[in-house]
Amino acid sequence: MGVATWKDILKNTIKIYGPPGTGKTFRLIRRVKAYVRTGTPLHKIGYFAFTKKAAAEARKRIGVSDKEVPYFQTLHAFCYHLLGLKEEDIIQPYHYEDLGKKLNVRVSFVDKYNEEESHFLTCNNPYFQMIQKAINKDIPVREEFNLNEHDRREVNWDTLNHISINLESYKKNNQIIDFNDMIKLVLKSDKIPQFKAIFIDEAQDLSPLQWKLYDKLKEHAEHIYLAGDDDQAIFAWAGADVNRFINEPAKERVLRYSRRVSQAVQMQSNFPISKIMGLRKTKEYLPRKYLGHSYYITDLNHVDLHKGKWLILTRTKSNLLQIMKDLKKKNLYFQTNKGKSYKVSLYKAAEAYTKWCMEGMLDEKEVAEVRDYIPSASWNAKVPWYDMFSEDQKEILYLRNLIASGEKLNEPARIWLSTIHAAKGGEEDNVILSMHQGSKVQKGISLSVDKQDEEHRVWYVGITRARNNLYKFKSKKKIKEYTI
Repeated sequence: MGVATWKDILKNTIKIYGPPGTGKTFRLIRRVKAYVRTGTPLHKIGYFAFTKKAAAEARKRIGVSDKEVPYFQTLHAFCYHLLGLKEEDIIQPYHYEDLGKKLNVRVSFVDKYNEEESHFLTCNNPYFQMIQKAINKDIPVREEFNLNEHDRREVNWDTLNHISINLESYKKNNQIIDFNDMIKLVLKSDKIPQFKAIFIDEAQDLSPLQWKLYDKLKEHAEHIYLAGDDDQAIFAWAGADVNRFINEPAKERVLRYSRRVSQAVQMQSNFPISKIMGLRKTKEYLPRKYLGHSYYITDLNHVDLHKGKWLILTRTKSNLLQIMKDLKKKNLYFQTNKGKSYKVSLYKAAEAYTKWCMEGMLDEKEVAEVRDYIPSASWNAKVPWYDMFSEDQKEILYLRNLIASGEKLNEPARIWLSTIHAAKGGEEDNVILSMHQGSKVQKGISLSVDKQDEEHRVWYVGITRARNNLYKFKSKKKIKEYTI
């Protein structure tokens, strides 16, 4: 590459490293507004976020209608609209489940793609996961298999090849494409418009195939802004290429003031990233002028969950389910990505029935809600709902205890439970981080240094969700615990 070309790259491409809470998105939006003030039309600006939620937030911060910012979206949505596709053109979770049945392979989904709002496939089948990872990385399935980064008891080549071939045939026969097919079609097209500037947020999570789209976008933009944080790159399991982000030539800026993490939280976060053996951008940032606290706990009773706001994080879904059971036993109200901890329809019916007992009047909707739990019996105003309703007695008792506790059940819960991966981007005053790593995760990361590095980044993300205080919840078995 010639000197002039390097100068152009450094002049026209800016890479912003944004450690936790340093206002990376705020800086990007401020720069967008600067372009608008100097006469750049909004349709000449491309702002590409990692999730639908982040793209919607960017549109909201600009303060105009969605139609005025047609290119404030995810990269996949950009390709989708550029190609003029419809929802029925895109493969859906039920298609994978249908193909799984035909091939006698079990397939189910964690969030049907969009609850966690990332483009990565969230099915629990290791074969489909490996196929999608290979596509994300833009390499043959055989090459991904030969890396031997999988559990050999779960995946064998003959079955993997058979499913891969049938998946392509299934898509062709049903005239549907997947997210990555969209990118490939755009790469072959001449549909990409000219931009004054493009902004790509969370660039550390781009896959090699998405980096190819980025390379194409570069040819159609005068100025480029890449933003991310390699320390928060936790999607390598799906094919994300953090090294490309670090190595991408650009004029670099590191944001140095966090408005989120306390001094205690930052100190704890230094431990996992200090263990990274591979490529890493060295960066320093200042925490808030708030000391905060970091403690180890061996039981949830060691903290007062009856007041304040809490985020409880786990490394694995099985650990998350166990903590959910424990919180229910303690009669605590909480939420997860799947909703509230109590049965919402039961609560609405209980409210309606109680209202009827007191006032004798309900509207049609309220009547229908009650009838779901009293399908045949006559209503009796002298008998409380919990003695009238046909429902699991454990659910009824749990809801009664929640109501008696005075928690505001119609409002969001003070306690939120999530896996670390699903909580990326979130934050809370108090974070309980379950240090249970699990034998399956430990076995998986032993396969390569890259996997170990990603694991350290996962724990860094978990720690830095805390604004004030961090409570490290020890595992029942020390051998299955991540050590800070």
